[in-house]
Amino acid sequence: MNANPISLPQTVSSWQGALPLSDLALIRAEGPDAAAFLHGQLSQDVNHLGPTEARLAAYCSAKGRMQASSLLLRPAQEQVWLLTDAGILPGWLKRLKMFVLRSKVQLTEGGMQAWGLAGESASKSLGDAAKAPVWSSQPHASGQLVRLPDVQQVPRWLWLGAPEAAAWLANLPALPESAWSCLEVLSGIPRVTEATFDQFVPQMVNFELVGGVNFQKGCYPGQEIVARSQYRGTVKRRAFLAEVQGPAKPGQEVFASSDAAQPAGMVVLAAQLPQQADAPNEAPHVVLLELKLASATDEITLGAADGPALRLLPLPYAMPSPDGDA
Repeated sequence: MNANPISLPQTVSSWQGALPLSDLALIRAEGPDAAAFLHGQLSQDVNHLGPTEARLAAYCSAKGRMQASSLLLRPAQEQVWLLTDAGILPGWLKRLKMFVLRSKVQLTEGGMQAWGLAGESASKSLGDAAKAPVWSSQPHASGQLVRLPDVQQVPRWLWLGAPEAAAWLANLPALPESAWSCLEVLSGIPRVTEATFDQFVPQMVNFELVGGVNFQKGCYPGQEIVARSQYRGTVKRRAFLAEVQGPAKPGQEVFASSDAAQPAGMVVLAAQLPQQADAPNEAPHVVLLELKLASATDEITLGAADGPALRLLPLPYAMPSPDGDA
């Protein structure tokens, strides 16, 4: 597949500042068995998660389908935070509680607010904390600061803390929600939402490529399916980035010209590029989509066989060869 270069607006360098992320919410696991309990539920090694690390993790059904994705932090020995999509949190929390049984762990919602920080102004405000490596976590301003991967040379961070501790962020410019959403999409890191609940085995959306699956850890729901997909070469779908002239949303189907009678994939995440003053009605959407590998060289359309064309873009990380071990 030859992806076209991305056509971000020239103003991408001005995507800087901070904003509260209302689409993310937190589950807190506390108690002597917090890490061990989650270790048996998630695709990630939680037992060895250190206080300076952040790791991605999936919660899967018995069939290996992702029912939640999360960012894990362990700010204290007996405490693990799971940052996840706000829409799926209530149902996921309820399901996790069903399996606590005799484990010494308490699962609660909220108490923390997530903020996204990006660009030069955020870097200057964070000082030396901005220099931490990608996927690190550290205490900062009475909360936790996570260094995310850069996107299009724009540095990004997540700050998690109590709402009353977020006053320091008011000193930063207000980052447009559309800019942060675009950076999230263009990172190529999937997030399970209500529209994509139970749709994807982790490899179908590149979740193992961004560190979301540990293949050396013990069992968890769906582990056999996920491992079989990895080691038997049964992954026939992958996540791709694309651009489309028009609206897009998670859960929308995509179609390929080689077999227009049935969907070839699904939108995972979508965001509209921030509108420019000289073209306020022409801002396209960028999408992260799951797609059959066999359709990656076809003409791809959104919503229907005669829908708007999707132009594939390069991912920010390497994709395994279809003939490789993935």
